[in-house]
Amino acid sequence: MKTFITLACAMILFPFISCTKNRNYDSSPVASLELTRFLGQWYEIARFDHSFERDMDNVMAEYSLNDDGTVKVLNSGWKDGVFKTAEGKAKCPDPKNAPAHLKVSFFLFFYSDYNVMYLDENYEYALIGSESDKYLWILSRKPELTDDAKASILAEASRRGYDTDGLIWVKHDGRK
Repeated sequence: MKTFITLACAMILFPFISCTKNRNYDSSPVASLELTRFLGQWYEIARFDHSFERDMDNVMAEYSLNDDGTVKVLNSGWKDGVFKTAEGKAKCPDPKNAPAHLKVSFFLFFYSDYNVMYLDENYEYALIGSESDKYLWILSRKPELTDDAKASILAEASRRGYDTDGLIWVKHDGRK
């Protein structure tokens, strides 16, 4: 039992320890965010590889306001011909001073950082990251970005120290 508890604690603490060393990237959120404008449907255009979305296509996120002020997060996509969904919630710990720094949970009370790091003025595309350089997403209101929007958001990710060559470009073929 003691070994299990030690292993569980190590698994919980490892992401926090691993992301604090050699921080040569900038995941800081934008200074302002109008949450009501950010809500709604987003297409996942690109992401870094990670186990919970591996091999998924037609990935989308839907954000809506809960009665208690938190945000309902509904992620969906297709994997091996099967439609998958994951429902979570997001909260903003400091809406006055850091409105674009959210905490997202898909399991109990375990929260991860969700930083809106770049957002065009019309809320049409966004760059999302976390305290770890292992997570990066490009979101758009449409299933494809214009060349100018793509260049702009990739430049921002590179400027912040992210290796954009590691991005996986998500296929969108109209399946919902």
